[in-house]
Amino acid sequence: MRGDAAAADWRRVTREVADDLAADALARDRAGKPPHDEVARLREAGLPARLTPPAPGGRRGAALPAACAALRELAAADGSVGELLAHHYALAWTSQLLATPETGTAEPVDRAAAREGWLLAGGVEPSRTGGPDLVAAPAGAGHVLDGRRYFESGVTVADRLVVGARCTGTGDLLAVLVDPADPTVFVEPATDRVGRRVSGAGTVTFDASPVAAARVLGRLPRDEHAVAPYAGLAPLVQGLLLVQVALGVAEGALAEARDVSRAAHAAPLPEGASFASRDDDPYLPLAYGELATAAHAAASVAAHATDGLARGLAAGPGLAVEERAELSVLVAAAEAVTERAALHITTRVLELVGPEATDGATGLDRFWRDARALTADHSSAHRLRAIGDHYLNAGLPLAG
Repeated sequence: MRGDAAAADWRRVTREVADDLAADALARDRAGKPPHDEVARLREAGLPARLTPPAPGGRRGAALPAACAALRELAAADGSVGELLAHHYALAWTSQLLATPETGTAEPVDRAAAREGWLLAGGVEPSRTGGPDLVAAPAGAGHVLDGRRYFESGVTVADRLVVGARCTGTGDLLAVLVDPADPTVFVEPATDRVGRRVSGAGTVTFDASPVAAARVLGRLPRDEHAVAPYAGLAPLVQGLLLVQVALGVAEGALAEARDVSRAAHAAPLPEGASFASRDDDPYLPLAYGELATAAHAAASVAAHATDGLARGLAAGPGLAVEERAELSVLVAAAEAVTERAALHITTRVLELVGPEATDGATGLDRFWRDARALTADHSSAHRLRAIGDHYLNAGLPLAG
């Protein structure tokens, strides 16, 4: 399929899946069940295989800008599904970003995921909760994985887990591939979540789980200052993808609130008149103008970060330390701006729509809950301070 035709097909499939998810998103959110049905729809459309890094020659996969656009549209329909696929796509980059000469025996996870249609879940970075890391003890030619960790999405429905474990021999962080069907792996679904109720979150326990040498996808040195700039793009990819999810949630909330407001003012307008000419609520167009502008501003900052990070990924292992630092600033700015916009938009639409926002027909509160849950363990103040340190200190690298 030629490039233009492939791009058009990609957009069509994404739009069809988003429309399908939007139709029953509220009912599925209220049920809060593991996303088996949602993943079945994604598989039918081939999205897990499509949402993998591009292969040489463009034979498969999606470049970062195309993946971001797809995730944003899907998240506008269902934030939980958007997040699930965001983690999948970020993890699919693991082999490219973290591979070392010692991991050359492992098949790249993106190639296997594209071929098998795997849905990936897990996380390579150390836990944000401050709990103990998973540990991998050398055993023969491979390792044995032990520990327990909570993951935000996908683990209840994943085909493979990509997780980070601290090697007891070297102290390096190993990225390993694990089959969740292994009898030494136990998954406990998260229940009664405030938001992202169908993202497939859960706690995974590894009880002496064997990891063959060919399942070690990459490693990060124990000394964070020794991490190569290209490998340091891994957390930036994940952060930017979650920016797209938050932006999609905000845009979904705004569009749905607009539809409710239109229905509430459904009387025909005189010829040549505009919505702003109605006398019943002269401030309503002003409020929507403010929110639409906030969404456009966040989208612009996110697009700038996406373009920059795409160039960084294209640079490969030749990426310079200074270039990685600049990219971390772009992503941090996108995170800070989008977080504020998503929280503001999803809160304000509840006020604009009023009691109808939480009734059985609209359920606009699901967008607010998703936005709150997405941003709860992040601090825009921390990011802004890091950006300021970088600016004041002539290129001081940002952490993660």
